Amino acid sequence: MAETKIPKKIVLAYSGGLDTSIIIPWLKETYPGCEVIAVSGDVGQGTELDGLEEKAIKTGASKLYIEDLTDEFIDDYVFPTVKAGAVYEGKYLLGTSFARPIIAKRIAEIAMKEGADAICHGCTGKGNDQVRFELTIKAFAPDMQIIAPWRIWDIKSRDEEIDYAEAHNIPLRISRETNYSKDKNLWHLSHEGLDLESPANEPDYNKDGFLELGVSPEKAPDEPTYITLHFEKGIPTALGGEEMDGVTLIEKLNAIGGANGIGILDIVENRLVGMKSRGVYETPAGTILYKAHDVLETITLDKETAHFKDIVAQKLAELVYNGQWFTPLREAIGAFVDDTQKTVTGDVKLKLYKGNIINAGVTSPYSLYNEQTASFGEDDDYNQADAAGFINLFGLPLKVRAQAQKNW
Repeated sequence: MAETKIPKKIVLAYSGGLDTSIIIPWLKETYPGCEVIAVSGDVGQGTELDGLEEKAIKTGASKLYIEDLTDEFIDDYVFPTVKAGAVYEGKYLLGTSFARPIIAKRIAEIAMKEGADAICHGCTGKGNDQVRFELTIKAFAPDMQIIAPWRIWDIKSRDEEIDYAEAHNIPLRISRETNYSKDKNLWHLSHEGLDLESPANEPDYNKDGFLELGVSPEKAPDEPTYITLHFEKGIPTALGGEEMDGVTLIEKLNAIGGANGIGILDIVENRLVGMKSRGVYETPAGTILYKAHDVLETITLDKETAHFKDIVAQKLAELVYNGQWFTPLREAIGAFVDDTQKTVTGDVKLKLYKGNIINAGVTSPYSLYNEQTASFGEDDDYNQADAAGFINLFGLPLKVRAQAQKNW
């Protein structure tokens, strides 16, 4: 379906932030007579959803769906990625990346149910999210028209967006001075824009209102906090001996980790669309879970599986970052990861101290660590004299090459 066709019913991915707040009246002006149905996917934004329905209706939407996706988000998107150990460019814990597919999938489903002839999103033409939303829409509503205002309207900046909002009496929760571009869900909070656009600027973590999920390491307690996490087949199921669902566990870890200055990340990343971008991320629970899971795998995975899984994890991180969640390769990698997690069960004790996560002990009924074999003391199952023959065979190619070089 051509993007130029005049839509009569549009489903909008609605967060109530700056972009989508002005998109509803813009759609009504641009496509006179069209109906706009707003859809918000709840993936743990918390108070950001407060008052959203009233705001959407007042600015021109016919109705607002608020879909509770939090449990599904954690169980079907977050935990599979943690089990894989997928980290984009070795740093980014994919907080926005894997939240977009679940939201876009639900929006596509609602659009089909409502008989809409277009889906609209507020992603910029410079960002990754436009790709993540649209690839998912193509997977579930392949013939749906997609409207991306940032790619077609005359507004060129966030300041101009604020001008538009003020002219149309649209209430905003930000000012020009606090106009960071933020994305929040249960897993993380991202900050972009303003002074952060220059990598030369150090973020002011102690500025009032900047950090929302925790404190800077300087403001963390002077005494460490110890926690113990239990995993079953790679999935965290208990904290401090208390079993709990994934959402509750992450909420508790966010509070504990945030209070100890855990999970603050300042990076320049390579966007899918070709540019570098600088952002500050807060991911307290996620940082703890990745660390704990990695520690547990050190004693429960054999060497070859662990090393190959690292390669797979890098590829999965790229797929998730690039919006390719609903692809055959992502599903196949997920099946491989699940198989590797059969023995990733046990307890991990961590010490949290002023932004640091320190391993404080790990146990598993499936541990491959043999203390007797690894010991510097006397043992009965490792003959140190055997090492000589092993080294002779392992080093044979080097020896042969060195001998041959004498005749070159």
